[in-house]
Amino acid sequence: MKTDDLIELLAKDSVPPRFRSVLAWAVASGIIIAAILFSVAIGFRPDISEAVKSGRFLFKFVVTVSLAVTAIWVTLSVGRPDGRLAHRGLALAIAPALLACAAVLELLVLPESQWMNHLVGHNSRFCLTLIPLLSIGPLACLIAALRAGAPSSPGVAGAVAGLAASGIAATFYAANCTDDSALFVMTWYPMAILIVTTAGYLVGRQVLKW
Repeated sequence: MKTDDLIELLAKDSVPPRFRSVLAWAVASGIIIAAILFSVAIGFRPDISEAVKSGRFLFKFVVTVSLAVTAIWVTLSVGRPDGRLAHRGLALAIAPALLACAAVLELLVLPESQWMNHLVGHNSRFCLTLIPLLSIGPLACLIAALRAGAPSSPGVAGAVAGLAASGIAATFYAANCTDDSALFVMTWYPMAILIVTTAGYLVGRQVLKW
């Protein structure tokens, strides 16, 4: 059987509804694993009761949740044998666009002398460590789910799974991070997310081949 014929056969099979169900369980399991690790090893920032009153603090979750939701939605597409990133890939621009707008607004409001302090912040090292750490469970669950979907582009599917896992992880980490500046988030969160996305790509290329 030719590869194209196999892809067409799998696309017509009951993989899509089954994959949706498997992916839903994977997302739920990944969130639970990340939540347990966060509760046991990291925890909320000390001033969480005051932080929730801040728009800048809450906006971090708008960005991270947007990334997680859109990446999971795209995973539904790239995880199928007939799926392509182009079908839903533009949705991945939502979170960066929101963050870029917030960063530009912050640059307009803050004096130039404060730009670097807000960008560097106090938690860059933790950001680059904790987001990948919290992503391990969600990424493992999503990669396992993708094996049930037979993606036609294993590396791309793994990378999108990495985006989704890092979005979940960043949402938890944002509750611990005391740097609420959009400049900080725009600088350090993407670096941590890139680490996870790259790991997802490399793992996907090896594990999701069929």
